[in-house]
Amino acid sequence: MLKINNTIFKSRLFLGTGKFSSNEEMLQAIYESESELVTLSIRRMDLNNKKDEFLTALTKSKVKLLPNTSGANNAKEAIIAANLAREALHTNWIKLEIHPEKKYLLPDPIETLYASEKLVKAGFVVLPYCSPDPVLCHRLAEVGCSAIMPLGAPIGSNQGLPCSIMTDRELLQVMCVFRIIFPEIEISLSTRESEKFRDNVATILINNISAGSKTQPGGYITSKTELEQFSPQDHRSPKEIANILKKKGLSIIWKDWDYYLGRK
Repeated sequence: MLKINNTIFKSRLFLGTGKFSSNEEMLQAIYESESELVTLSIRRMDLNNKKDEFLTALTKSKVKLLPNTSGANNAKEAIIAANLAREALHTNWIKLEIHPEKKYLLPDPIETLYASEKLVKAGFVVLPYCSPDPVLCHRLAEVGCSAIMPLGAPIGSNQGLPCSIMTDRELLQVMCVFRIIFPEIEISLSTRESEKFRDNVATILINNISAGSKTQPGGYITSKTELEQFSPQDHRSPKEIANILKKKGLSIIWKDWDYYLGRK
């Protein structure tokens, strides 16, 4: 179940309508996926043609439409596109996309925040596509956006976010922001971070810290070389980590079960 702006969806899957070879193939994908919300680019629509085949096909699907402003270079263009979509499709839902950068379609955070505030005041249900910045996401929520859709990877890259270029200082800043904005959220510290970094932040930000981790399949019973991508940087044992934390004045609670899995 998913609730957005008092609308309840049984499916949490949003489906895009681009890249299909035909309208028939698109409709088949919508039906078989059981998605209840599909996005469509305003640029693809012929708003002056009530017999537009693309719109006719989507109308037949009887799913909720989420027009997007893909292709907008700034807030002004996005707001114009949103108003055109509302008039043509009779919906006040809009997926806000502003990406002047054309290679990876990276969103413009400043224009996105500005346009979001204007559109919310104009009565739109705004779902902005934005940078993966927790501060920006918090600001978008403050101006009234109904759901925040941060970038998961540069479009077309299939690489995820380039976290490897983040310095320890930048990671610490992000963690501090999360702790300030979401004081009750759990932050876990992986053994993939360095010993020095883990020791420095353990007493100020962390709820959960791992130790003695092995990431290579079978690593707990055999001496295997860890996969480079997931190789731990802190090889200290659980007992060593516990002693260090106790010396820092922390009480240790050993976790030997997983609440989400419901088993030890």
